[in-house]
This record gives sequence, structure tokens and C-alpha cells, in this order.
Amino acid sequence: MSVEELNSRLKQLKIEDFVWIIYIGIIFMSWYSNYFERRYFIYNDLESKEKYRKIIIGIFTVLVVIYVYFFKDSYEDLKALKPYDTESKKRLTFLSFIASLLIVISGIIYLFIAIKDEDVNVEIAFN
Repeated sequence: MSVEELNSRLKQLKIEDFVWIIYIGIIFMSWYSNYFERRYFIYNDLESKEKYRKIIIGIFTVLVVIYVYFFKDSYEDLKALKPYDTESKKRLTFLSFIASLLIVISGIIYLFIAIKDEDVNVEIAFN
């Protein structure tokens, strides 16, 4: 691994550390949103329903941004493949790219559901 590749990988790891901190925040925000969802279902509290929806929309917006970052990173890995890389590395890098693409698509779908489901009928789960 060259010095440039090492520096690039260390930069990626620093960004991933930051993403883990964001995920911890998302866990707490999800927990908090469950409080409002519970209040809505038990007391039919419309204000709690709107708070729940806004939090969920915020969570999925952040997640889609993170997913797009990792998709872009995966695409860069795919472009960086060399002709002399092993077939296994090429295949696994391509599969990683496809997986990242599917995660972006699922994030966008979940965000769409969170925005459109005004009655809070669809349970939105994280993958």
C-alpha cells in the first residue's frame, strides 16, 4: 500500500468514525420518536403524531445522505480497480457496489414512506 493509499484509507476511517457517532445519535432519536408514536396511538395525540413524523423524516434524510456517501465511496473503489487485480477482488468490489446501490434505493424508499404516510400506518424499520 502506497503512502497515498494509506492516507486515503485513514481519511475514510476518520469519516466512518464520525458516521458511527451519527448512528448513535440516530438510535437515540429513534428511541425518542417511539415515545411520540406511543403517545399518538394511546392518546390519539395529533401533536405527538406530527413530532414523530418529523423526527422520522429527519432520521431518514440523514441516513440517505450517509448511504449516498458510502455509495459514492463504493463507486470510487470500483473505478480504482486495476486490470491486474484478482478476479475475486473485482467481483467482490462489484458486489459491494451493488449492495451500496440497493441500500441507497431502500433509504430513498423509506424516506418517501416517512414523508407520504401521514397516518403513521406503515411501520418503518432500519436495515
